[in-house]
Amino acid sequence: MRRTAGKRARAIALGTAGVLLLALAWELYKSFGPLAGWGVGGVLLLPRTDDISMPHLGAMLARTAEPLTSAADSQPVWLIVLLGCVSSLGTAFLGLLIGAVVGIGLALVMLRFRVAEAAVLPWLVLSQTVPLIALAPLVVTWGGQLQFGSFSWQRWMSVAVIASYLAFFPVAIGALRGFQSPEVAHTELMHSYAVGWWKTLFYLRLPASVPYLLPAMRLGAASAIIGTVVAEVSTGTEGGIGRLIIEFAQSGSSDPAKAYSPIAGAVLMGLAAAGIVSIMGLALSRYRRNEAQS
Repeated sequence: MRRTAGKRARAIALGTAGVLLLALAWELYKSFGPLAGWGVGGVLLLPRTDDISMPHLGAMLARTAEPLTSAADSQPVWLIVLLGCVSSLGTAFLGLLIGAVVGIGLALVMLRFRVAEAAVLPWLVLSQTVPLIALAPLVVTWGGQLQFGSFSWQRWMSVAVIASYLAFFPVAIGALRGFQSPEVAHTELMHSYAVGWWKTLFYLRLPASVPYLLPAMRLGAASAIIGTVVAEVSTGTEGGIGRLIIEFAQSGSSDPAKAYSPIAGAVLMGLAAAGIVSIMGLALSRYRRNEAQS
């Protein structure tokens, strides 16, 4: 228990130190870097350091506390970004849920039938080469044609489907690796007791898959966040953090500090998604010995 607590404290300390070092590097380059940036052969390799291209971190933080516009009833930037993060996070977790169900289902099929593994696994890898920016309009178009009585397809549902498209791949690979992780001696022992395939799965393979499945779920959660943000940008879905990134960037020249608020919100949203999955994994801590790293 003490060793686990020490590892967690060390991980938190290293993560905090990494963020502080990144902030320090930003401010140092902002203060001492060339105003026009630095490039080689006409190719800009380091960004410009003017206030429009690279505001101070203090200016960004101060802007989040200010109202979005000069209107009397305008909400502060941090509240608008927070509401956008909550909306996108809900959609991303629905996509993660769909992706987890699909990924684990595919892993079970590939585990049960070796020919399915040889046939499906290459297509899983190939599926991740399709650019989301090309896939998003197709999903919106197909979804808009679905009609079941009073049910009508909403655009945020398309965003969830696109998020699940990115999330299912790491879950499928992690689950398959975990299901196949028990040693041959253990599976043969189950066979010697005349234990069926499903009971072997439940009592042996599922517990053995936890150290592989949890890192895959964390990676799937981060992928779902990326898919959600990209899909919101591509489909023009309102209310989410992806739409705020586009809207705030449009005023980047007149209000550059504001444009970074939704970007920071998206980063924190990804960390929150991975953290939620880790917290959920605490209930399975007894199965997390020698957890696979991702």
